[in-house]
Amino acid sequence: MTSHKPKTTQTMKPATAAKKLGVYLPATPAEFQEGVVSREELNALQTTPPQWLLDLRQNGPHPRPVVAAKLGISVSGLARGGITEALTSAEIEEIKESVPDWLRSERLIQGEVRNEAARVKALHEKQAAKAVQEKPAPKSAPKSAPKSAKPKR
Repeated sequence: MTSHKPKTTQTMKPATAAKKLGVYLPATPAEFQEGVVSREELNALQTTPPQWLLDLRQNGPHPRPVVAAKLGISVSGLARGGITEALTSAEIEEIKESVPDWLRSERLIQGEVRNEAARVKALHEKQAAKAVQEKPAPKSAPKSAPKSAKPKR
C-alpha cells in the first residue's frame, strides 16, 4: 500500500509574490514583507486585491519591469538612461511628457528589437512551412535488380 502524505501548502517568498503581483516589495505592508505567501493567498490577492495593492498598482512606486513597460522600453534601457530605482506613476508621467533624449533613443532601439524579432519569427515560420512541403514521400521497399538473360558465372 502507498501512504498518502497530507498535501503541503505551496508557499513563496514575499519577493516572489511581489514580482507575480507586479508591485515593488519595499512599498508593500510590513506583514506582507515579513511572512511567506501561500499559493491560495496569492490567488486571493490577484482576484480580490486589498486597497494597498490597488493603490500600489495605480500610483506606485513601480518595480523596474513595470516602469520599463510603461515607458515602452527595456529594463536595460532604463539602466542606460540612469533609472535604477522604482518610480511612481507621477514620475513616469513626467518622463513621458518631457521625452528626454535617452528615452527617445531607447524607444527607437526597442522598436528595432521588435521589428527584428518579427522578422526572425516570420523567417522561421516560412522555413517550417517549406520543410513541411518538401518532406519526402515515404520510401517503398527496395526494387530488385533486373535479371539478365545470361546467368553470371
